[in-house]
Amino acid sequence: MKISTIVFLVGLMSTQAIGQQSPALGEWSPAHAAAYLDQRSAWWMAFPKAAKDHDTFCVSCHTVAPIALGRAALRGPLAESSISPNERKVLDNVTKRVRLWREVEPFYPDQTRGLPKTSESRGTESILDALILVWNDIPSGRLSADARLALDNMWALQFKAGDISGSWAWLQFHNAPWEGDSQFYGTALAAVAISSAPGNYQTEPQIQSGLKLLRGWLEKDTNAQTPLDRVMLLWASTKLVGLLTHAQQQTIVDEILLKQRDDGGFSLSSMVGSWKRSDNTPLDTSSDGYATGLIAFALEQLEGPQSKPQLKRALTWLSQNQKPEGRWPASSLNKNRELSSEAGLFMSDAATAYAVLALTNATGQ
Repeated sequence: MKISTIVFLVGLMSTQAIGQQSPALGEWSPAHAAAYLDQRSAWWMAFPKAAKDHDTFCVSCHTVAPIALGRAALRGPLAESSISPNERKVLDNVTKRVRLWREVEPFYPDQTRGLPKTSESRGTESILDALILVWNDIPSGRLSADARLALDNMWALQFKAGDISGSWAWLQFHNAPWEGDSQFYGTALAAVAISSAPGNYQTEPQIQSGLKLLRGWLEKDTNAQTPLDRVMLLWASTKLVGLLTHAQQQTIVDEILLKQRDDGGFSLSSMVGSWKRSDNTPLDTSSDGYATGLIAFALEQLEGPQSKPQLKRALTWLSQNQKPEGRWPASSLNKNRELSSEAGLFMSDAATAYAVLALTNATGQ
């Protein structure tokens, strides 16, 4: 039996009884979702290609980062009194790299990957580190010293001149949007991290000049982005004061809701513009957990009833489409991957995290 399967079964047995005590959450199982996310994060932490110097591991945008957000949201439904062991390992890893920022090597150094991979790695990691640590601080309502340090690291890498002024470098492997290698996507995530930081961090005087540049860059390039990236902007705009007007938010909402499928879900294939798979196979056009979960979660952050019927349909789709092993379906946009493979599950990792965020938010857990 594979180690990953054993980890999954242990997690499932330890949480199944708790999940059965939560009928108010609907037809989905928080316990199964937690077991899946725990198994996947354990696999990633042991994945040789994820290993980095100083005995750390890469915080991937397609696996560890969304899992960190989604797994934290399950603490309430599972009545967990503390964070799970795998969450602690992720937080310890991120904290270690934040504290050793000037010593630890970037994920992909120029010396081994060529220019400008060091800059891209630093920019990407700084955003993901800040987001993960800020997210962990939200329940306490206090910004920790490590989260503040991560935000400081991130601000130091914001571009201050030229057409990219206000943005951050983001890893480019030409797999967009499979790995989200979009500078707009990454900069929108930076906005989420900043605006989610507790203690009213976004009003602090020392970051106002950077915030002005950030808002300007995101607003300037909005119309050129894919619908998927505009959903990320919509999410960020619900947290960052002055990013979008109500009318601008509604324009994005209207565009996205036109893409809702008859079954209530959304498909990533309709959210990525003219993107084509590298192997020329057709994109999967069925509803998936990534698009449906992310869109539902973004809509939940808005005030007002303008999208409530469509949001309810999306949440219903999510509650009814969890797989027995705890994940939500999503397929690679990069090429036709075998879903039973470890790499084939990357999109399901993010899909499961976003589905969990939307469903737990809907129930107030």
